[in-house]
Amino acid sequence: MPRKIALLFSGQGAQKVGMGKDLASRYAVAANLFAEADRRLGRPLSQLALDGPMEELTKTRNCQVALYVHGLAVLRAVEEEVGPISAIAAAGLSLGEFTAHAAAETFDFPTGLHLVAERSRFMDEACNETKGAMAAFVGGEESLARQVAAESDVDIANLNAPGQIVLSGEITKIERAIAIAKERGVRRAVPLTVAGAFHSRLMSSARQQLQAELATATIRAPRFTVIANVTASPVDDLTQIRTTLGDQVTGSVRWAESIEYLIDRAGCDLFLELGPGSVLAGLVARIRKGAEVLSIEDLASLQEALPTIRAATK
Repeated sequence: MPRKIALLFSGQGAQKVGMGKDLASRYAVAANLFAEADRRLGRPLSQLALDGPMEELTKTRNCQVALYVHGLAVLRAVEEEVGPISAIAAAGLSLGEFTAHAAAETFDFPTGLHLVAERSRFMDEACNETKGAMAAFVGGEESLARQVAAESDVDIANLNAPGQIVLSGEITKIERAIAIAKERGVRRAVPLTVAGAFHSRLMSSARQQLQAELATATIRAPRFTVIANVTASPVDDLTQIRTTLGDQVTGSVRWAESIEYLIDRAGCDLFLELGPGSVLAGLVARIRKGAEVLSIEDLASLQEALPTIRAATK
């Protein structure tokens, strides 16, 4: 009996130099996506993704589009080997939600590329206009993190997994949040190396600009379930899709709840993480012990995953 497959796509921070390099050399469908991105963006994105330097690749305007292209390139490479994957759902962490929608054909590759490029530009501009920061709390309850956020006047950016929460806001307020968290017994409260306060009210200008782009973008109902970050539930109404994709720029990424929905409500029993590294697999393991995740980023991990994928789709 075929298994219920969900696709997972990486968010900003997962990027690495060389992402997609061996897949692009082996599969024309992967190479063509990078080439199309270069052409449409008018700059050598593929060169940055494949050869670096890391300092340039890590910049918001580069890494978001690179991760979008890479996630879909991995998906195309998998499908070259096994045919169309009968996924029943998809989710993406922050930026990855756009990749998830592209995989579900909510919008085509060029439309998604444009939206992601504009999203990254708007967010970069918002970072430059504000003095923001983010901090990760490890080992504290959500209720405590929310209390600290309220006292410090910052926002909950990510609810990634039990005991793994990220706060976002003005630099001085994040510093205060870290101090309070340590006083209250949070095991680790550390600042993150980021360009600004993503998923917070400091991104309001980016949200407004992105909503304007989404309003005119050609979209359709997704071919399979896509989970929205801000609601941790499926979106299929076109207005709702536009709203949730805009809202996630300032809203909380409810990743733990999203995975719980996919397992408990959608019945997913096999996850394919399509993107660099295995960060999402680690989060899924913390959310639900024993959940099976195949992390695929390059030729070696693809070859290792193929037997399981083939068996799951029979």
